[in-house]
Amino acid sequence: MKMPNEQPVPKTAPRLLLNPVLAKLPAYPLARLDERRRKLEENGATLYDFGTGDPREPTDAKIRQALVDGVPKTSRYPSAAGTKTLREAFAGFMRRRHAVELDPDTEVLPAAGSKEAIFHAPLAFLHPSHKRRGVAYGAPGYPVYERGTLFAGGEALPVRLRAEDDFLLSTATIDPVKTRALWINYPHNPTGATATRAYLEELAAFCRKHDILLFSDECYNDVYSGDPPASILEVTRERTLAFVSLSKRSGITGYRSAMMAGDPELIAALKKMRPSIGVASPGFIQEAATAAWNDDAHVTERNRVFAQKRKLFTNFFEKAGFARTPTNASLYLWAEVPEEYGGDDEAYALHLLEEGIIVAPGSSFGPGGEGYFRVALVPSVEECKEAIARWGAMKS
Repeated sequence: MKMPNEQPVPKTAPRLLLNPVLAKLPAYPLARLDERRRKLEENGATLYDFGTGDPREPTDAKIRQALVDGVPKTSRYPSAAGTKTLREAFAGFMRRRHAVELDPDTEVLPAAGSKEAIFHAPLAFLHPSHKRRGVAYGAPGYPVYERGTLFAGGEALPVRLRAEDDFLLSTATIDPVKTRALWINYPHNPTGATATRAYLEELAAFCRKHDILLFSDECYNDVYSGDPPASILEVTRERTLAFVSLSKRSGITGYRSAMMAGDPELIAALKKMRPSIGVASPGFIQEAATAAWNDDAHVTERNRVFAQKRKLFTNFFEKAGFARTPTNASLYLWAEVPEEYGGDDEAYALHLLEEGIIVAPGSSFGPGGEGYFRVALVPSVEECKEAIARWGAMKS
């Protein structure tokens, strides 16, 4: 029975309005690879996954125990500022590892993983009304630099990184009139490129001269063999922040724990903003993170294993004739696709997938990645050997 004044139900719902930034985000670049991977898995194929940087080595027992012991009988809201013991543990790590003295109360702030910290950082320092709201970052690179910038109302300014420059971002390519902040990431994802202290000093001087905020993503700084990578905080902390993660250092990607450190004025701004977002780590995660920052032995052991994997692949690439970027750090190896593929990195990745080997096509990391592929040193040493044997037997 129709009620008086009842409005007819529209046949189709009105179009859903989205944030314009979300609406413009490109489609996931690896759809074809993922679809084929699912079919191979359904058919029971053995796959060696070098695509995603999620190491399989077990988390150290002391860290796991600290997590368990940290679960309270009564749950309480965590503080966005983190526990003092956590901040002190990180300050101790920076003292041991980088000879950098940090005030744990004013120069250190925890995060629920570096990804959210990197994404949210521009919100504190950018606004659409600002005349200078550009954020520069290297390409190819981690896509979160761009996306955090756009959602904060900033202007994304990708800077092409080139093999002939060892994938180091050149200050000559940065427009100081537009640029409010600059992201750097060394050791670099996806190429594994590393930066010297002299290079970091050059960048810091450029940013000081032009009043540019300098953000350094250092989540791979503790994954290395040989000479340890430097931190930007060894050079400066003026208008500078370092983002340091436990995910790769300590093998706790699923715990989601990282630290931000640097200029106390910038830390104060983030400390004011972050309670509104609700990104404080649970107390038991902070207990595990405290144990991780306080211990270096487990990092040494993890790096010994990563060095084995790195050597296996560098030897294989040299024998197979792959042109690659030299590196002693990060989880990644970056190499050019064989000439016969004409620079089509996705086609080569699909060909490898048919043999059960998963790599990330370089084009999935943005402009400048075309014609390359990335190998993440994730499977076990034995699995790496098996995959290399299979790869070497392939017909290109």
